Amino acid sequence: MTLDTAYLRGSIAGVYSILHHATCSENIVFHFITTHSHGAKLTRAITATFPYLNFHVYYFNTNLVKGKISSSIRRALDQPLNYARIYLADLLPAGVRRIIYFDSDLIVVDDVINLWSINLRGHVLGAPEYCHANFTNYFTSKFWSNPVFTASFKGRSRNPCYFNTGVMVIDLWKWREGKYTEKLEHWMRIQKRYRIYELGSLPPFLLVFSGDVEGMEHRWNQHGLGGDNLEGLCRALHPGPVSLLHWSGKGKPWLRIDSKKPCPLDSLWAPYDLFRYPSLFSDS
Repeated sequence: MTLDTAYLRGSIAGVYSILHHATCSENIVFHFITTHSHGAKLTRAITATFPYLNFHVYYFNTNLVKGKISSSIRRALDQPLNYARIYLADLLPAGVRRIIYFDSDLIVVDDVINLWSINLRGHVLGAPEYCHANFTNYFTSKFWSNPVFTASFKGRSRNPCYFNTGVMVIDLWKWREGKYTEKLEHWMRIQKRYRIYELGSLPPFLLVFSGDVEGMEHRWNQHGLGGDNLEGLCRALHPGPVSLLHWSGKGKPWLRIDSKKPCPLDSLWAPYDLFRYPSLFSDS
């Protein structure tokens, strides 16, 4: 997970939900990515909230993406820390092979070992796929009219499908072997020149991995609960079982709860909200 001041409340709720539903929580190691500017304060907040948590903190050098980020349809998507997921293989120790990447606006309501133990079947990355989504909408007409760009999807094991990057199981060793950070940066540079998408750090992942992802059950990312990226309207759950609820989109449950305008599903997030102990988050 990443840690920043705007999403700390969500990160802590996410951590608590994982621990609460884990059979062997003592076996879980958390890797938090943050920046130097607020790292010490955020680390203190985690330690105060979870005194016995097994965790490590890594500092992301935002200069790595300086000049590579293009403006998107929502300002929050343009924050440098949102791109830290591209550099996980560089940030984490070489001995760490498999990780689960989680966004900070989700809660887990199942034993995370069930997600951890999925078979990636040789793929670098596993995530729930949504092949009913209109894949063409994630890229501009400049992309689809350029045969050099569209050729990037040729040779994939399957047709490309949308997947949400807020929940990913990643084999870091295979990532390093395949130099996937460089591949993602390549598309970021093309975006700066040609403007081929509108959605922050997501489209480069689609360009590099779509059609070559190990698909997982949709229960592991019931996403979109924050509504769309412009208005953040209330949404219902997708049909089927639920192991993870994800408030991707503009509307975040803690903000809607504080504004006294919660959506119905925000009540599922509220029991994991430890912010009712504000002293944990003060400078003192």
